[in-house]
Amino acid sequence: MRDTRYVQFFDGTGEVRHELLGGKCASLVIMTRAGMPVPPGFAVTTAGYDEFVAGSGLAAEIARLLSGLDPDDVVGVEALSRRIRAGICSRAVPDELCAQILAAYADLQDRFPGGVPVAVRSSATAEDLPGASFAGQQDTYLWLIGADAVLSHIRSCWASLYTSRAILYRLRGGIGDAGLSTAVAVQKMVNPAVSGVAITLDPATGDRSKITIDASYGVGEMVVSGRVTPDNIVVDKVMLSVVRQTIGDKHAELVPDRTAARLVEREVDPARRGRRCMTDDEVRAVAAMAKRAEKHYRCPQDVEWAFDTELPAGENLVLLQSRPETVHSPNARVAPPLLTVPGLT
Repeated sequence: MRDTRYVQFFDGTGEVRHELLGGKCASLVIMTRAGMPVPPGFAVTTAGYDEFVAGSGLAAEIARLLSGLDPDDVVGVEALSRRIRAGICSRAVPDELCAQILAAYADLQDRFPGGVPVAVRSSATAEDLPGASFAGQQDTYLWLIGADAVLSHIRSCWASLYTSRAILYRLRGGIGDAGLSTAVAVQKMVNPAVSGVAITLDPATGDRSKITIDASYGVGEMVVSGRVTPDNIVVDKVMLSVVRQTIGDKHAELVPDRTAARLVEREVDPARRGRRCMTDDEVRAVAAMAKRAEKHYRCPQDVEWAFDTELPAGENLVLLQSRPETVHSPNARVAPPLLTVPGLT
């Protein structure tokens, strides 16, 4: 299937436009075309969301409800959030948009014998603005099987633009809702043995000669959400050698239950808790990939990664997301991340 108005494949030929793809999907497309090991998938573009809310009358209703909202009225914001999200999740997806999403999903499934579960991930246009971080404010749904589940969770991702947390963050940050939109990534689900984040500087000091890796067992949501204490490994950016490390408790992991088609949390045994969850070769591989992402984007990166149990050793490291680091890099006078792909090497 070719790219369309509502669908753009990561390995397609469509133009990379942030306003069409949102921060996450733009990054996935750019990294795929740069030859980075990104799990395959496609974006449901912001044009799809815009068509959905406009055609259903929700756009005008949402604008009316948000006008004059008091950021100090937390209870009122929560009630409004529930109302908006229920409205989004209850509306039917327009026929043409639905048909294009289903065709793209079928195309993705055809690439793998027997099909694969997918992740459905929000990609808002307001993500990763300079001086702001929206990480974790929109939703991700993992280990989904079947077209009905994908369509339902795409609407849930659209609705997550209006969680009370996201509404309050925009209100208090002076970030307007006019023109706010979101794309959604539909992507082959990774089955991680180990996953985590890598930042191409030391977040405690801003030292850009280091790469900092947080890693734990299973799906990386446990690390991103702070539900486990991961291993923390600081790597020299030139030599890719470990400078220092702290072994985290890593008491639990999220793993797929294939029978139930969902993720389950299980306890990590004491022996695995007490040792580093990555080998030296894996540490170097993650650091090298993060360094390559920084070189490509020309600014410090916050990279989500995983080692997929379904891929052979040496080819099992996958990049899930790369976005600008937002704490120290606004003060570093670095070039902004590229959203076009000239002269890839």
